[in-house]
Amino acid sequence: MNILAKPVNFLNEVRSELSKVAWSTRKELLASTVLVITVTVIMTVFIGIVDLVLSRFLSVVFK
Repeated sequence: MNILAKPVNFLNEVRSELSKVAWSTRKELLASTVLVITVTVIMTVFIGIVDLVLSRFLSVVFK
């Protein structure tokens, strides 16, 4: 096999595989992004509150 044939074959296979991908629409991508950011903010607040409560509880217990 020619040394240049392998990369060309690889790129052709990549193109073939990428043509099979079902790409998200812009609307779906924006909705998913908003969902991820919202869940991240909610989880950040939740973990912050739990951390605050537990740290205060442990500081009272170990005084």
